[in-house]
Amino acid sequence: MSDRRNDRMAMGLPAVIAESIALEMERDDTIVCIGEDIGKAGGVFGATAGLQERFGADRVLDAPISEMAFTGMGVGLAQAGMRPLIEIMFVDFIGVCLEQVYNAAAKIHYMSGGRQRMPIVFKTAGGNIGSAAQHSQCLWGLFAHLPGLKVVAPCNPHDHKGLMAAALRSDDPIVFIEHKALLLQKGRDFRHHPDIPDRAYTIPLGEAAVVRQGSDVTLATLSATVETALEAAEIVADEGISVEVIDLRSVVPLDTPTVARSAARTGRLLVVDEDYLSYGLTAELSMRVIEQIGLDGLRQIDRLALPDVPIPAALSLEQAVVPGTDAITAKLRAMAQGN
Repeated sequence: MSDRRNDRMAMGLPAVIAESIALEMERDDTIVCIGEDIGKAGGVFGATAGLQERFGADRVLDAPISEMAFTGMGVGLAQAGMRPLIEIMFVDFIGVCLEQVYNAAAKIHYMSGGRQRMPIVFKTAGGNIGSAAQHSQCLWGLFAHLPGLKVVAPCNPHDHKGLMAAALRSDDPIVFIEHKALLLQKGRDFRHHPDIPDRAYTIPLGEAAVVRQGSDVTLATLSATVETALEAAEIVADEGISVEVIDLRSVVPLDTPTVARSAARTGRLLVVDEDYLSYGLTAELSMRVIEQIGLDGLRQIDRLALPDVPIPAALSLEQAVVPGTDAITAKLRAMAQGN
């Protein structure tokens, strides 16, 4: 790894996200950012640091605690030809402005017969960080269930930068969910960390990445759980179990073909999700893979996700319900043994 690459990885995820937004704002003066504490404070995680100083308060607006109001403002700006980035501090808080997200942004393109585009990004932070039931959810399954929205959840700085650029250039409404744990761990050494170019670049929305090759089990997941899955794959590799890890990158679009090709080759599929189990990603992806390759194409299929309970306040209890390394390795061992 070059010194240059070391320097860029050392920037930390929030700085990489801010850089991506800045490059897009330089390229396109219709991009405006609105949210709580995103200007002078640079965002609660530092992911908009320096943007207001660089582009001014007219393009990076500090909003009061009024999510319904400034989210509605973003919808109006998108209809008027702007490209708003609306930051909702935690994904849990989108509940107070859900009307604007799923009844306005998600439906306007359809209801206008395709005449009105909706180029808006709802940037928010999800994931479990020991902050109890109202501040530790992922919720990407909720937004994926609502037609008209794209839902993105990256796992490393390289993908955050490229997917954020793609989101800001898209003409569709996108819920962009950054994981709180990854944002808080500045300088984290990611197991999967492609080089981060200085320039702007995009990663196609809906294109999964095979981040570890394997032959015995296919493990599909996304966001911070990719790192957990890679750790589990390294552990079971010492026991002779070869795991292929796929980072989905997004829930909508969902790259079923990449997962199906891998599962058809390994014969086993494990879908792991930090979001809730019922009516979620694990069941949806599993069924889509079965529809593509048939039941005869799989020897085993299993899933692991958050039980249908609110996130406990005690960190020890949170760790007991969120799929972690121990739970994933246990599943992989059981599948490799045919259980």
